[in-house]
Amino acid sequence: MNVKELLPIELDAVVLECREADALSDFYIRLLGWKKNYGEDGEWADIISPSGGVKIAFQQNEDYVPPVWPDEPGAPQQMLHLDFKVRDREHMEHAVRHAVSCGAVMAGVQYDPEKWITMIDPAGHPFCFVIWP
Repeated sequence: MNVKELLPIELDAVVLECREADALSDFYIRLLGWKKNYGEDGEWADIISPSGGVKIAFQQNEDYVPPVWPDEPGAPQQMLHLDFKVRDREHMEHAVRHAVSCGAVMAGVQYDPEKWITMIDPAGHPFCFVIWP
């Protein structure tokens, strides 16, 4: 038997902690064009890709402290980041402009901007646009 037969575990969603679940889910809806899947009480929301295969969820935490990027000793560290693929440099530039218009900021430090651009969402989570031909 393979692992899937023994343990039918599938990823349901990546969950991002934040101070305002509805506000952050709305940012990613504007950024990605996805639809809200669930969110009624303001403490939890999730969005789903048009294909229905991927979800990003947002959990409200009033004690949430945004991570510092790039990492700094003694500062809150990122636990994960999201990578979004784009086709080429032109699409990368468009994606960055679109993200900024949605409320993101470009990270102050970029390590290889010809291949990927790091952005910061309104709650402080880093995410990247990566060129994947």
